Amino acid sequence: MTKNYTVAILGATGAVGTRLLSQLEQSEIPVGQIKLLASKRSAGKQLQFHDQSVVVEEATPASFDGVDIVLASAGGAVSKRLLPEAVKRGAVCVDNTSAFRMDPAVPLVVPEVNASALQKHQGIIANPNCSTIQMVAALKPIYDTAGLKQVVVSTYQAGSGAGQRAIQELDQQAQQHLDGQTMTSEIFPVKGADRHYPLAFNLLPQIDVFEPDGSTHEEWKMVHETKKILLDDMDATAIKVNATCVRVPVVIGHGESVYFEVAHPEKMNPTKMKEVLQQAPGVVVQDDPATQLYPQPINAAGTTATYVGRIRADLENQGGYNLWVVADNLLKGAAANTVAIAATLVKNQWL
Repeated sequence: MTKNYTVAILGATGAVGTRLLSQLEQSEIPVGQIKLLASKRSAGKQLQFHDQSVVVEEATPASFDGVDIVLASAGGAVSKRLLPEAVKRGAVCVDNTSAFRMDPAVPLVVPEVNASALQKHQGIIANPNCSTIQMVAALKPIYDTAGLKQVVVSTYQAGSGAGQRAIQELDQQAQQHLDGQTMTSEIFPVKGADRHYPLAFNLLPQIDVFEPDGSTHEEWKMVHETKKILLDDMDATAIKVNATCVRVPVVIGHGESVYFEVAHPEKMNPTKMKEVLQQAPGVVVQDDPATQLYPQPINAAGTTATYVGRIRADLENQGGYNLWVVADNLLKGAAANTVAIAATLVKNQWL
């Protein structure tokens, strides 16, 4: 007899939360009861799940009584406060914030890359950073075939990565510019920063706060999350990773220029690379220079695939290659991966 699960979505009214609800509807998880949780400000709103209208409740520790699975995307501080309470009450939590990603006891998972890590969970599983997810999804089949020595990535990240209000600010700035007005900014590049800059018609080489070494925390996350996912050690040295992360005036869809060197050049060439990527779960190859076919954020928006194109060898360095990787940061990079983790737990009875 199939068990029906009680599932709670924490942060249900946010940009990712509403997509979590939609992805859950489309999943194979047998949901017996759904609980929608958010801040006191959002309590009382109603959202649709299948054919029922569900009232959003204020999230408290008692909200998780009787809950089997929690899908969380309400901010790191909220996750740190409430998810341990949910675990105490018997729930397994999949968290879409950075709160637990670097905790050695918490699996950091992209199901098509390292699903087996889910078996060692202790009640909380972390969803990686959106930019990391699409990159490791593209690199894993290459890593499995020819190994990896080094990865250098430059990201072109959509404004929606900064949240629902950031989408509104980007739209507002674009309209202000077109109307000949001075563009105003309260969120970009970082909400709590001393200075803010417009993103519309601009590029901002800062995502998150700066670290003492001059890199941003987003760049730090890409380096250490990649190592934790591929090597199960955030400080591993077997693969060197370097990142530069840039916010671009796109609403949805992160682009990444990924340069990497394989450990075994004799096992890889562009044709072989295209073949292994075409066979990789969740990856769609769009690579035909003759017809100008390559991934674009405008086409990736609203989908859950990782799109890969511009596949080519480095003509100056043997074993070096370039990829262009695009995905919907709110779906593939957040909601879809979170729900896929939960579905994998259910399918394998790893709850």
